[in-house]
Parts: sequence; C-alpha cells; structure tokens
Amino acid sequence: MDFSFTKKEEEFRKELRAWLEKNLPESWLAGNRNLPKDEVEYSHFLRDWQRKLYEGGWAAIAWPEKYGGRDATLMEEIIYQQEMVRVKAPPLVNYVGIHMVGPTLMQIGSEEQKSKYIQKILTGEEVWCQGYSEPNAGSDLAAIQTSAVKVGDHWKINGQKVWTSFGHLADRCFLLARTSRMEKKHKGITVFLLDMNQPGVETRPIIQMDGQHDFNEVYLNDAVAYDSDIVGAVDEGWKVTIALLMHERTGIGGQVFTLEQQFNDLVKLSMELSEDGQPLMKNPFTRKKMVDLYTRSRGSLLNYYRNLTKTLKNGHPGAEGSMDKLLVSELTKEMFAHSISMQGHQGVLWKEDAVAANSYWQDNFLYSFGMTIGGGTSEVQKNTIAERILGLPKDLGR
Repeated sequence: MDFSFTKKEEEFRKELRAWLEKNLPESWLAGNRNLPKDEVEYSHFLRDWQRKLYEGGWAAIAWPEKYGGRDATLMEEIIYQQEMVRVKAPPLVNYVGIHMVGPTLMQIGSEEQKSKYIQKILTGEEVWCQGYSEPNAGSDLAAIQTSAVKVGDHWKINGQKVWTSFGHLADRCFLLARTSRMEKKHKGITVFLLDMNQPGVETRPIIQMDGQHDFNEVYLNDAVAYDSDIVGAVDEGWKVTIALLMHERTGIGGQVFTLEQQFNDLVKLSMELSEDGQPLMKNPFTRKKMVDLYTRSRGSLLNYYRNLTKTLKNGHPGAEGSMDKLLVSELTKEMFAHSISMQGHQGVLWKEDAVAANSYWQDNFLYSFGMTIGGGTSEVQKNTIAERILGLPKDLGR
C-alpha cells in the first residue's frame, strides 16, 4: 500500500495551507482558539467563517464546479481533512447542509430546489439541520410518528424531533414525516424542506452533561410546508433518507485524523503532568498504556486507508465505513477517559479549575460518549459489520 501523495496533491496541500495561514481568525495558529460564548455572537462567528471559506473556494471542495465546488478528488478531500484537523479549524456551522442536504439535492432534488437552496447552503446564508430522530424513533428510523396532512394547497406537520444538531441556529430542516399508513413502515414517509422560522416550529435546547448546547428538541405544531418543499415523491421518502445517510457517513476521515491529533495532545499531557518529581510518561504503566493507545489508533488509521483504497477502486464507499466509525468512536472515548485518569483528583475539576486551559480534556471526555451514539450507535455498527462484512445471520431482534 502506497501512502505517499502525488506532486499535484502536495501542491494542493500547499495551496490550502497557505490560505489557512492567511485567513484563520487572528492568533488562531498561536493557540488562541476561544470561541464566543454568547449564542448570537457564536452564530455570527461561524457564519462569517463559512462565508470566508466560500469566498476562498474552500467551503465544499467535493461539490461539482457548477455548484461552487472544486470537483476535488477523494485524495484531495483527505488532504483537506488532514489540514483542517492540523490547525484545529473552527467548526463548520453548515455541516449538515454541505455534507448531507446539498449533495442529496444535487442527486434527487428538483431544479427549483437546487436553484433555491444550494447556493445559500454554500455561503452559509441558510443553515440547515436534520429532522430525523424522534423520542421513539432513533436507530429504528422508520418508526417515526411525526405526521404531515395535506390541507388545501399546503401540508400541516405535527410531531416532535429530538437530538437535532444546530436546530437552534438553523433556518431550514431536512425533515421526515409520515404522510400515509402502509403495511410496510418504510413506506408512507415523505421528506420536506421545512422553514424553521415560522410560528409552528418551536426549538428547545438540550443541555448536555458537558454544559454545552449542540442538540435540540424541535416541536412542530401545525407547521406549514408546500408541495414544492417535498424531495422526491410523496410516500417515497425512505429512498431519499438512505441517500442522505450515505452522504452523512462519508465524513469519518476527519474523525480518524482528529483521533491522531488527540493522541499527540495526550502524549504532551503525559509529559506536562508529574509524579514524584518526574514526568508521568516515565511511569512504566503510563508508557504501556500509551503504547497500547498508539498501536490501536495507528491501526484505526491504517484500516481507514485500506478501506479508502477499496473505495478508490470501486468508485463508492462500502459497509467498511462501519468499521471505521466503530473503531474511532470507541477509541476516542477510551483515550479521553485515560486523560482524566492521568490527572488524578484534578481530573474531576471543571472549567477554570481544570489542569488544561478551558477544561479541554474534561469537555471532550464527556462529549466522547455521544460519539458512540451519533451517526449510528456502536451496536448498529457491529450489526452492520457482522451481517454485511462477515456474512453472519441477521440479528433475530430486527
């Protein structure tokens, strides 16, 4: 397996690196990466960052040029992810729009929908969220109960969505609703492009155990949508749903490289912490654990490269993405748990009292539990690996 990049690919890396050095927020590369605490200021900061990415041609490099992208190759996407992780770039506020909604509309949406939404997704003018999960429909997405009923020239939508990332910042939602009751529960579902800024939509924050607010509950009380807001055909939304999920699961590369960066940060922490006047790294038990974490994180990266090679040959991703997702999410949780253990009693301190500035390790330890749920739980990934890669019988409970 050849891990080297071509001359053209390295030129692409140099171009991106030079742009980042010139355009990242002031003092960002020097380590001053404090994001605004106020929700409104935070939203403006992230929208301004995406606008800057758009103006530089870096907002959605994999998109076709006719939609404002670069027609980037898969290897250029990998380089892009590596460089963004290296500088710990600000988060992408329109991640759902750029990586999921936009590509799905290009694939399935009407010409009117493409014209109306795609450009605004790219610029960050309209931020999107994803209205899939419900209180009783998570991994079993076909069990959704949110209903859409045709009334005259519009649809009235009622129900509740949960775990809606960016819902409090979003202008529009890629929403699943049940429009018919059929024998097969995967039938009778329709996808709507819902306006979030209307009286029938109420967003309530879900405060996570790390004190942050990334997720939301969304209540729909006679929310209004029109035929022009439907993606695909009425009652045939499951096909659209699967198309979007396939786009969602292509972003694992960034997580693999983030894991590599986080391990390097963990090594630095073990050198900064001391025990009996010596860096903690000199403790043989610490070194043994670090070797174990390095071996498995490196194995995760190489496994990702192996699956990437297969994708390059086949022209499309396969079920192997579940292996990458499972390895990264579980190892991330273990790595941050070890960082807390290394800090001893100080590991339970919070915010300004924490060992690391801004409680980096504490925040990420608590957040890591969500990584084993979002994008498909570890249990779902294990079933996919068992059935689609190992050829084992289907889970009897499904």
